[in-house]
Amino acid sequence: MSDDLPRKRPTGLGRGLSSLLGEVAHEAPVGGSDSPQGNVRMIPIASIEPNPDQPRRIFAEEALAELAGSITARGVIQPIIVRPHGHRFQIVAGERRWRASQKARLHEIPAIVREFSDEETLEVALVENIQRRDLNAIEEAQAYRRLVDDYGHTQEELGRIVHKSRSHVANLLRLLDLPAKVQVLVGTGQLTMGHARALVSATDPEGLADEVVRRGLSVRETEKLAQSGKPTRQRPLPIKNAQADIAALERQLGDMLGLKVAIRHSPKGGQVILAYSTLDQLDMICQRLSGDKF
Repeated sequence: MSDDLPRKRPTGLGRGLSSLLGEVAHEAPVGGSDSPQGNVRMIPIASIEPNPDQPRRIFAEEALAELAGSITARGVIQPIIVRPHGHRFQIVAGERRWRASQKARLHEIPAIVREFSDEETLEVALVENIQRRDLNAIEEAQAYRRLVDDYGHTQEELGRIVHKSRSHVANLLRLLDLPAKVQVLVGTGQLTMGHARALVSATDPEGLADEVVRRGLSVRETEKLAQSGKPTRQRPLPIKNAQADIAALERQLGDMLGLKVAIRHSPKGGQVILAYSTLDQLDMICQRLSGDKF
C-alpha cells in the first residue's frame, strides 16, 4: 500500500471481537430444554456458503471426519457465525463445523446472524481461527497482509486485535518473503514457523528447506545451517555457554504464544518469563496453561 494513499482507519473492534467470540464459546447446546436461544437460529446448510476470503485454506479430511462423527453423536454444540449475503448467508466463523455438518448429513445448523462489513468479517474470522489455533503460520500471515494492504491496519493495531505482540505480527509477515515452495512446506506442517524464520534470511531458502525436511533438522540446527551451512546435532543444554540455545528456545516459545519470552537458566533450575501488555494477552496465557479452549 503506497504511503501517499489515504489510510482507512480500522474499526477498532478489538474487545468487541472477544466479546462476540466469548458469546459463541459459552452458548449452551442448541435445542436443550433449559438453554436460552438468544440470537441463535437454525439455518438450512444449503443456504450457507463459505467466505472466499476466509484465512484458513487447509481443512484436514481426517479431522473433519472425526468432527463429523462427534456431530452425528451429539449435534453441533457451538453455533457458527454468519452474515446476510444476498438471499443467502456467508460464513464469518465456523467453516469447519459447517463442513463437518455436511459430512454428518445434517440439514440445518445453529448460527448467530450478524451484520459485518468485509473488513469486520476478515477480522472476526482471523481472531476466531487464531484463538482456536486452526491457522498455520502462512495462513495467519496472509490474513495480516490483507488487513494491512486492503484496510490500512498497522502492525501495532493487528497485535491489539489478535492479542499478540507487534514483533510476532512482523515476524509472520516476513514469512511471505519466502519462495512459494517453502511457504507450501510451512502450510502443510513439514516446516514450523521457527524453521521458516530461520530460512527467511538464507541465500538459498528452497534448497535449505529441502535439506531440513529430508534430514529432519531441528529449528536450532536449521538456524546454524542457514548461517554457516554446517549444521550440528543438538546437545543437552550445558550450564555455561548456552546463550544461543536458550535464545533459540525463547524464539520458539515466542512463536507459539505470540508474546515475548525470556528464559533464565541456572544450575539449580530457572524461570520462564512471559511478557504481556494487555489483559487479553494475560487471559490468553491463563487459558493456554489451563488447557481451556477459547
